[in-house]
Amino acid sequence: MRRSTNRSAHRAGRAGRVRRTATASGAALALALTAAACGDGDTTGPASEGEFSGQTVTVAGVWTGTEQENFQKVLDAFSEKTGAKTDFLSTGDNVSTVIGSKIQGGDAPEVVMVPQVGVLNQFADNGWLTPLSSDVEQDASQNFANVWKDYGTVDGEYYGLYFKAAHKSLVWYSPDAFAQAGVEAPDSYEAMMETAGTISDSGLPAFSVAGQDGWTLTDWFENVYLSQAGPEKYDELAEHSLPWTDQSVVDALTTLGELFAEDDLLADGAAGALRTDFPTSVQKVFGPEPQAGMVYEGDFVGALVTNDFGRTLGEDADFFPFPAVDGGEAPVVSGGDAAVVLKDGKNQEAAMALMKFLASPEAAAVWAEAGGYLSPNKQLDLSSYGDDLTRQTAESLVEAGDTVRFDMSDQAPAAFGGTAGKGEWKILQDFLRDPSDPEATAAELEKAAAAAFKG
Repeated sequence: MRRSTNRSAHRAGRAGRVRRTATASGAALALALTAAACGDGDTTGPASEGEFSGQTVTVAGVWTGTEQENFQKVLDAFSEKTGAKTDFLSTGDNVSTVIGSKIQGGDAPEVVMVPQVGVLNQFADNGWLTPLSSDVEQDASQNFANVWKDYGTVDGEYYGLYFKAAHKSLVWYSPDAFAQAGVEAPDSYEAMMETAGTISDSGLPAFSVAGQDGWTLTDWFENVYLSQAGPEKYDELAEHSLPWTDQSVVDALTTLGELFAEDDLLADGAAGALRTDFPTSVQKVFGPEPQAGMVYEGDFVGALVTNDFGRTLGEDADFFPFPAVDGGEAPVVSGGDAAVVLKDGKNQEAAMALMKFLASPEAAAVWAEAGGYLSPNKQLDLSSYGDDLTRQTAESLVEAGDTVRFDMSDQAPAAFGGTAGKGEWKILQDFLRDPSDPEATAAELEKAAAAAFKG
């Protein structure tokens, strides 16, 4: 991501290791926590209040600042229920390296919040993970769409509980820019292009594109591709069982190229976009001197809009869903952080009790009330969110159900989907610079993907 949850991170592992598993309907959500016996999948019954007093659960994750503070509120709620103490270890972006070092040093945390499917697969491949208990799996079956369990499953074993999600199918816009151009939020990709032309004709470029950050370009491609080609081909391309030279890829690049080829639609043209990083792309729309009317990216744009630029969501900043392309379904591309249990962690029962808590709407509500958070938990009361736009975003994510697709580049090996200056990031930057030959770009993408998936 690529800012799957507000940051850029390295990818690792193979998406193809994820095995789709059928999930059974869950029983009614138990309000009491249940601990698993040493991760063997058996449960030891409800956890009584204070049962884990004297034990400490260390949780590692990439979060810092406000995100870390808000997650700590969730951990504090767990401590209040169970008596367990919690410590949070901020790993920085390179989760794999930090956790590997901790394991080798005999100081493994109990739980890790893993930011990409590829990293989760890598952890499973390395033999670092304990499968989640049947009790946790039962709650996950009840509280989450099957797709979230699928993305947490490797070779038939359920390891990763997705606690925090990102909605990466939103187009943010300035209501003032739309009002001055006399346009409204479009409901199709074709209408969005027409709207972009009208805005540009009014004297303000339509889009701010963060071409300096290659991950934003992969997100553009993924939304177009998911809508235009459909979820089945999206899955096949993510696993590289479909080559990038497939006509569906060429078609999506052609669609995207129609935008990239129009310098008048882009703030500072394609050349300027290639010099624009993600925060600056948001500033160009919502900063003190607007240079564009729209910027595409995920729900995390909202934090920049409100915290950095003082805008009020729903008043002088708004969004519409990334629109459907060529009559397809409107896409919902997501990212997220999955909680996993390390087998080398000391307090396994307390760790599994934490997983059960994280599967509950109670835990999700704590962070939802604090802000800066989306939950894929469909049992969470939407009134827990603090503003209407966040509620709308969360509702869209939950209602998408099993049609949600995880960020494709986050599923790929890092050499292809997550490394600056190479692979998909660089090739799509080259395409932004010159979108005249989609077939050649598709061929370059296939060459890079084949090498990375083979490696």
